[in-house]
Amino acid sequence: MTYTRGDLNLTDPDRGYVHFVLYAEPDKGAVSAINASISVEKRTPLAREWFDRLERIEPNALHTTLVSPGDISKLFHACVYEDKDSPAAVGGSGCTCFQTFYDPEFRLPVIGNHFRTVSGNIETWTYNTYAPLDLRPNDRFGSLIIDYRSSGSTDFWIRTTDGLLSFLPEQEGHGYGIGYGGGGPGALAQYVQQLIASDGQDTAAINNRSSQVDDRISSWAYSATNARSQELTLPDLRRILDC
Repeated sequence: MTYTRGDLNLTDPDRGYVHFVLYAEPDKGAVSAINASISVEKRTPLAREWFDRLERIEPNALHTTLVSPGDISKLFHACVYEDKDSPAAVGGSGCTCFQTFYDPEFRLPVIGNHFRTVSGNIETWTYNTYAPLDLRPNDRFGSLIIDYRSSGSTDFWIRTTDGLLSFLPEQEGHGYGIGYGGGGPGALAQYVQQLIASDGQDTAAINNRSSQVDDRISSWAYSATNARSQELTLPDLRRILDC
């Protein structure tokens, strides 16, 4: 499928959906206008699988869109593990650095935000990136994966038939959720309906929240019993309609 926003076609036939449209204001900097921003931690096997394919690179213009304007200069500061006298170092062992990566499969920018207390009793890495607007041209849908966490954000993934892991394609403002009343499960229900209706061919991010969704799919997405980690193939998704 081709992702089109109005008269703007964001398709690259060789690399996929990697053209960015930025929204910028002089006093606020630039952010993505269409691709949804994603935040993930390496707490689950799926998140670690995604992280393991990232490549460390020097900061570039797209990385600056993932941090606030006041943090842009910090992209160039070394981690405390690399330089204990770095401007990002705190007391010689604490750290508030950023590291810059990219995803070679989807060519998306990634920022790693390191937080470490001086004592080292708390240390976290949070990774910020953008969701793709679709899978790549030759990718085929294999399964929808819900990587559920009762505390913190739930991650939504697609596994292609070739085994590649991708964030669920998502447009800014259309975040996904499951197991509660709200817009997130509604967006997931619409995406699931799109997959079922197209036999898994249409994997593009949804861009019309007003379309009608089958009540059975909506009930599945809103049900608290489905707020759990699960991997769903196309036959699994079709069985939702049997409920």
